[in-house]
Amino acid sequence: MPLTTSYSTANLTRILEQSIIYDCACPAQVCKELTGLRALFAYQEKCLNATDTDRAVHQRIALAVREAHALMETCLADVLALEGWNVKDLTMPAELQKRLIDRATNT
Repeated sequence: MPLTTSYSTANLTRILEQSIIYDCACPAQVCKELTGLRALFAYQEKCLNATDTDRAVHQRIALAVREAHALMETCLADVLALEGWNVKDLTMPAELQKRLIDRATNT
């Protein structure tokens, strides 16, 4: 059974790229964790399909990843809302961009 996602890989990349450009680490960290969880889930699915050994182990890890992934996607939605991102096109708000640029140039 595939992992349910609210954000595509392209969405995560878009958020991550803007976060890196403007040195806004919080959304970037959440995106990185989601990407890592997706990789871990894919690995568990591969192991489940490859062998019957330790099936319970892989199922348990996959279940935990599903739960953590859902929690982190909700967290990402909350962070984007709190920071005022445009949720339709996942664009960082101009005022946040300016504040981050101003902070970087004043240090």
